[in-house]
Amino acid sequence: MLVARVQWPERIAAGDVVKVRLLIQHPMDTGYLQDLNGKLVPRNVIRQLTCTLGNQEVLRVEPSSGIAANPYFEFYLRVDQTAEFRAEWRDDRGFQGVLTQTLNVN
Repeated sequence: MLVARVQWPERIAAGDVVKVRLLIQHPMDTGYLQDLNGKLVPRNVIRQLTCTLGNQEVLRVEPSSGIAANPYFEFYLRVDQTAEFRAEWRDDRGFQGVLTQTLNVN
């Protein structure tokens, strides 16, 4: 099971610019590595990551096989009101992951 975590400051006021940290547990197999029997491990990387806050897209990434396992993304947002943060990603095997969390503005 793949897991994702998101982190931002505990106290956020309207208009603040906040640092968002997103970690996705994923093997990011390049397709070039071999298993213990010498067989190539099939490529399986995240093809697309999209993050939204409320109804607005705030980040879109199309990673390549050059990104290490368990990719970590860090970006900044200007936050005006409490809204739902949603991260969605899709990998080569067709797995679609979703993480939702409410970003509260005090």
